[in-house]
Amino acid sequence: MNNKNLKGIIESLLFAWGEPLNINEISKILNIKASEITVLLNQMSESFEQDTERGLIIQKFGNSYQLTTKKENFDFIQSLLQTQVNKSLSSAAMETLSIIAYEQPVTKVEIELIRGVKCSNVIKGLIDKNLIKEVGKIDKPGRPTLYATTDEFLKHFGLKSIDELPALKTEKDEENEA
Repeated sequence: MNNKNLKGIIESLLFAWGEPLNINEISKILNIKASEITVLLNQMSESFEQDTERGLIIQKFGNSYQLTTKKENFDFIQSLLQTQVNKSLSSAAMETLSIIAYEQPVTKVEIELIRGVKCSNVIKGLIDKNLIKEVGKIDKPGRPTLYATTDEFLKHFGLKSIDELPALKTEKDEENEA
């Protein structure tokens, strides 16, 4: 295989893997010395950096490399991700996510008491979208799982911390408005 073909394969591997990929793994896959892979990756990285029309770069992390987007495109990508998450969340998912965000850590039973309906499937969907996670169990019969929001939740909703959530209106606030 020539270097052009190898670079194309390496680029495909980095793209498909998504996370930093170790030189030794690439070496095993291609059955080529790690030192040769390093040379190719350094050439590719330089080429990506120099091509101003490209939206991707190859970043090095120790002995691993990752295909990432250029920093200057972050706002556009963030906007796309925000739109996708908001489009894909049903009103039940948004309601459940709101309860978790404000009450965390919270159990499924507590969420269901607030919502008044079962929410197992909604919780599973939010976990699959990496917007919430299991953060522990309560030392009570049945050992119920506690749920909380993730950093991905903060990222998707443009928050630096959970403290930036808007304050909830209380009954007292509503009485004062009337």
